[in-house]
Amino acid sequence: MLPLNNTNAQPLTFFLTGIPGLRAAQVWISIPFCLLYVIALSGNSMILFVVLRERNLHEPMYYFLSMLSATDLSLSLCTLSTTLGVFWFEARGITLNACIAQMFFLHGFTFMESGVLLAMAFDRFVAICDPLRYTTILTNARIAQIGMSILIRNIAVMLPVVLFVKKLSFCRAVVLSHSYCYHVDLIQLSCTDNRINNILGLFAIFSTTGFDCPCILLSYVLIIRSVLSIASSEGRQKAFNTCISHISAVAIFYIPLISLSFVRRYGHSAPPFVHTIMANVFLLIPPVLNPIIYSVKTKQIRKAIVKVLIQKQQQI
Repeated sequence: MLPLNNTNAQPLTFFLTGIPGLRAAQVWISIPFCLLYVIALSGNSMILFVVLRERNLHEPMYYFLSMLSATDLSLSLCTLSTTLGVFWFEARGITLNACIAQMFFLHGFTFMESGVLLAMAFDRFVAICDPLRYTTILTNARIAQIGMSILIRNIAVMLPVVLFVKKLSFCRAVVLSHSYCYHVDLIQLSCTDNRINNILGLFAIFSTTGFDCPCILLSYVLIIRSVLSIASSEGRQKAFNTCISHISAVAIFYIPLISLSFVRRYGHSAPPFVHTIMANVFLLIPPVLNPIIYSVKTKQIRKAIVKVLIQKQQQI
């Protein structure tokens, strides 16, 4: 079979996959997915709105939270059109260029979330271990620099990945195993040497999440050591309470990510639809749960949301 690439007169088209073996039930299965998307989009939009609107939330902790919400919002929008398009309209076709673009943003925003969680860990570390210098260390300019460095890192990591995917040729059935474009899924369909793509993919993971996760763990080791040195139990509890939301956000990001990696590597006996449903659900867990966790656990955010809702009700 002749290799296919994107230089032909007709662009190379891939076919996305819904739920293998459950095609007849896809419309019904799409209802909970649609609900999750609605929760993710509305929850993160609300967090962004209240942080921008309320002046008392113009502090480093909430600036980082708004970065997290913006990332989660973008991550949800990355897969919204293709996932619901496949479930509702059987719109499975996607060109190579569109697939690569989705892959770039999907992985880029995933890595960005990891970077933002590291920045939030640094924020908690400074707030607890060096509270007197908190405002002088985390100035608005420095927060902007941290945000820009996360963005630049992700672009620098993902650009080589994208450029080398563009060079691949495909000669097998171009059917992807998800309802969105995933790097490993895409390069496995190539009939040319993809070793450099595998290496770049691994480098992207280790230089982002592989770097961020140990740094987050180290920051919490230092935070715990600092908290345990506080004399009063009330002071220790208060310090720990300021970290609960962030610890939850870290857990719901990394645990699904690690679990999905194990399922893909060792869960070969599981039916294909299990892998697909888990991949879609795990991608939505952080965007859905982060706004809920911060709304419930953070008093200032909760009060700001209630205030906005009351004002809207009064206007009606």
